[in-house]
Amino acid sequence: MAKDAVGYALSALNKMAGSNVLDKIGLRKLVERIAYTLTRTGFQVITTTARTFKSTQKLDKPQRLNAPGYTTDLFDLNITDEQQMIRDSVKSFASEVLRVSAEKADSGHATSAETLAAAQELGLNYFAVPETLGGAAAERSDVTTMLVAEDLAWGDMGQAIAILAPMSVANALTRWGSAEQQAKYLPAFTSENPPAATIAVAEPRVLFDPMQLHTTAVKQGDSWVLNGSKSLVPVAAEAELFLVAAQTDNGPAVFIIEGGTEGLVCGDDPGMGVRAAAMRPLTLTNVKVPAANKLGVDDFDYRAFIDLGTIAWCALAVGTCQAVLEYVIPYCNERIAFGEPISHRQAVAFMIADMAIELDGMRLLTWRAASRAEQGKSFQREAHLARTLVKEKAMKIGTDGVQLLGGHGFTHEYPVERWYRDLRIIAVAFGGLHL
Repeated sequence: MAKDAVGYALSALNKMAGSNVLDKIGLRKLVERIAYTLTRTGFQVITTTARTFKSTQKLDKPQRLNAPGYTTDLFDLNITDEQQMIRDSVKSFASEVLRVSAEKADSGHATSAETLAAAQELGLNYFAVPETLGGAAAERSDVTTMLVAEDLAWGDMGQAIAILAPMSVANALTRWGSAEQQAKYLPAFTSENPPAATIAVAEPRVLFDPMQLHTTAVKQGDSWVLNGSKSLVPVAAEAELFLVAAQTDNGPAVFIIEGGTEGLVCGDDPGMGVRAAAMRPLTLTNVKVPAANKLGVDDFDYRAFIDLGTIAWCALAVGTCQAVLEYVIPYCNERIAFGEPISHRQAVAFMIADMAIELDGMRLLTWRAASRAEQGKSFQREAHLARTLVKEKAMKIGTDGVQLLGGHGFTHEYPVERWYRDLRIIAVAFGGLHL
């Protein structure tokens, strides 16, 4: 494969670096600085050029999904027969596909096309698009989406994020998109070749607050011009459609940006965990989008947009923690030390019991937040409580999983080290997903 200009430059600099001449003439530090700069910038790529999105029908008004017909205000933990059927299908897929390909996807920093194609056969996107636009959704399904996220993450969190990212965009467009936006973009999500799509909220700075964005959007005539940087954007290099959060004069807003738009560039910054989600930083330099591409109309709720993403991340953590718990119990029952299973030791048994208690607490708070969101009730408090508990206890469960396996927990031979790395993202993640 032929080298590009950056490749030739780096090759030349590497040869120079091996020579003593640089030390004699005092240029080694300069050459090393140039090599570092090229390495940092050379892996930036223009985002994938989007397909031509066009309206397939004219809508008189946005198509919204109604809340399910709840007959009580009580918190009901029972799920419907339809939800159980969906869970059974997703769990089988997670077991037979995601678990099998998890290690390869993690080491390859990407979810394979074969896995994404298999996931498409589940028809998850259909549950995010209203029936009037070719989907299968007749009412809001926040709880169903949360259950799907939990079960996919039980298989592998990184691949689950890559699979759920397009569905998240479709959910947001269904909940808040204008009639024009829905008619233009939503039908594509139910086609045989749905677009790769993602949400970009997080920014690369300390103590990031999604309500105080540094990425800006300035109105210029009939357009918005966006500038700033985003981080931890799933499938950014492949995405044909982005929902990008930016600060306007009237507060935070979300903008629909098609892949390949001039000034939209994704970099390369491999993460510690969820590598299969192919998360990348995103840079916006004078990115110009039509005024009509500001998400939603008068009913857009940015706070709810963030909180629904928070619940989705909590659901992913619950699924991954469930995988950890189910793995360590048989391991500790079968691992013999000093003539008996290590689970007979109180320290081990109590640690596993604590993991189970913490996991149930995480699940209950997450389910409650999703249930209130689905009913159209206020859920900001519940989402915050779920995140507060999950970001602490999920990492603890991951740590305890590694600890219970001892030296084995530190090797790639056992999956707990990957689950530990994946769970570390929960405390810093915003965006990328949406119930």
